[in-house]
Amino acid sequence: MEILSNELAAEVADQLLKIQAIRLQPEQPFTWASGWKSPIYCDNRLSLSFPKVRNLIRDGLTQSIQHFYPQAEAIAGVATAGIPQGALLANELELPFLYVRSKPKGHGMENMIEGQITPGQKVVVVEDLVSTGGSSLKAVQDLRNAGFEVLGMVAIFSYGFPVAAENFEKAGVKLVTLCDYEQLLPRAVAKSYIDEKALQSLGTWRKDPSAWG
Repeated sequence: MEILSNELAAEVADQLLKIQAIRLQPEQPFTWASGWKSPIYCDNRLSLSFPKVRNLIRDGLTQSIQHFYPQAEAIAGVATAGIPQGALLANELELPFLYVRSKPKGHGMENMIEGQITPGQKVVVVEDLVSTGGSSLKAVQDLRNAGFEVLGMVAIFSYGFPVAAENFEKAGVKLVTLCDYEQLLPRAVAKSYIDEKALQSLGTWRKDPSAWG
């Protein structure tokens, strides 16, 4: 798990905080679907409504592919939030695009993967957000089962959980993100979104999110 560059990570963090795609509320935590209490909420879909931010992300993902996966032959988005980001990226790179459903379509062809399936094709997976990596890596496995060669994954943001690093290593998947939790927090302090007390609480959460709060 790594980022493309510290400079880009800082810029992405600033923009996501500015448009409130990332919100930090250690005193009024959010509740995730897993039941975890969280001082952070990330909704990168909001970036699509802001052309400047949308283009910043598209260009960053494009650079990530060109630098880490220059042999890519196709782009695959993870439904649903990875679909628009992946489509923008594929269009910029002039590569085929497809996407992976969380479960097979319930009618018609009952597809798990939408788009042209070409066994042996080298594909890079696109996510908007990585937490534990469970759903992201399921998409990778679905692509592998269909015969694709998965080169790796790119994403806008990662919480940087140790369990995610373990899961990606175990699956043999390289993950590159534009920004992550470690890069975000100093920018949040510098831009006065949080103070030092909140910073300490946010740091504690990342170490043990299931017990925090």
